Amino acid sequence: MFITFEGGEGSGKSVQSKLLYDFLIEEGYGVLLTREPGGTPLAEDVRRIVLTGEPEKMSTLTETLLYLAARADHWSSVIKPALDANKIVICDRFHDSTLVYQGMCKGVAEDFLNAALREISGGRKPDRTYLLDIAPQIGITRAFSRKNNETRFENMDMAFHEQVRAGFLKLAAAEPERFLTLDGSQPVETVQEKIKQDITAVLARGR
Repeated sequence: MFITFEGGEGSGKSVQSKLLYDFLIEEGYGVLLTREPGGTPLAEDVRRIVLTGEPEKMSTLTETLLYLAARADHWSSVIKPALDANKIVICDRFHDSTLVYQGMCKGVAEDFLNAALREISGGRKPDRTYLLDIAPQIGITRAFSRKNNETRFENMDMAFHEQVRAGFLKLAAAEPERFLTLDGSQPVETVQEKIKQDITAVLARGR
């Protein structure tokens, strides 16, 4: 099973994906926890390039191709082998983030992005996606409190982050059977409990 977490900056994806990983391990499942961009040495190098520095340091096409290169390496080296081994894979961001950030917000053609996914993963989408929805003002404040240098997107203007939020909500509305949208401003424990209840039901259905 392939599970992803999506949402804007500071929505709590990394925290909730780790909590879900811990829960499923305790339940006796074989689980891989990973992230995008990242998950392999090459993809982590790309992460440092695309998430640090000034917002306008590269063109949109350059940025997009870097993300896709990282995904290709991540999929073939990490995600696909784990899925083939019948593990549950939990990934902090995947193709939906590309559709929103580089597609809806920066103008890269959706057809191009989806064609790239077909080349990379055969078009495989996640089985379950948790969208953590949060007001951008709250999320950005949270994100800057992390005190790391991965702030390239956080430094984009608030209008951009509003677009990101709207983009994710649009994707979730288009695929309600895959997405579960949760209020990311709620306490961590509240969100965690809703995810645990949902994934327990999803796994019981054998998806």
